[in-house]
Amino acid sequence: MSVAIVPYRPEHHPAWVALNEFWTLAGGYALEPKDRLVLDDPEGAILSKGGTIFMAERDGEPVGCCSLMAMPDGGYEVGKMAVAAAAQGLGLGRRLLVACEGHARAAGAPHLYLETNSAQTHAIALYRRFGFVDLPPRPTPYARCNVWMEKRL
Repeated sequence: MSVAIVPYRPEHHPAWVALNEFWTLAGGYALEPKDRLVLDDPEGAILSKGGTIFMAERDGEPVGCCSLMAMPDGGYEVGKMAVAAAAQGLGLGRRLLVACEGHARAAGAPHLYLETNSAQTHAIALYRRFGFVDLPPRPTPYARCNVWMEKRL
């Protein structure tokens, strides 16, 4: 079995949508307008605006993803991290975060930022182990968001 973290390619689009729709709906959340925007048009909503997307592939099959969305202050928002149920436990979430941080550091970003929900305890534990700290609440387009975190680079 080989696992690789690779840049998003257009042929990843069906997996990008499926991975993110699955975790969102399985978590009991609604797909919100910003979800639809970035899932339906990742090139226009993320890539063309200075962001990037990483995909985790196991034996060439996409089994995970994570995006970095460029922020006005030069930082990046980590978003749309998902790993297929059959690929969980392989350390892919951490590997995706390592790729995101490497990209952000190479771009000279001052920080990584993310928004999540307190029910996502495994993800929050991963973010904390990775060096993210809690922030006070901020405006967000997501009704499900009640946790804000940042990692200074």
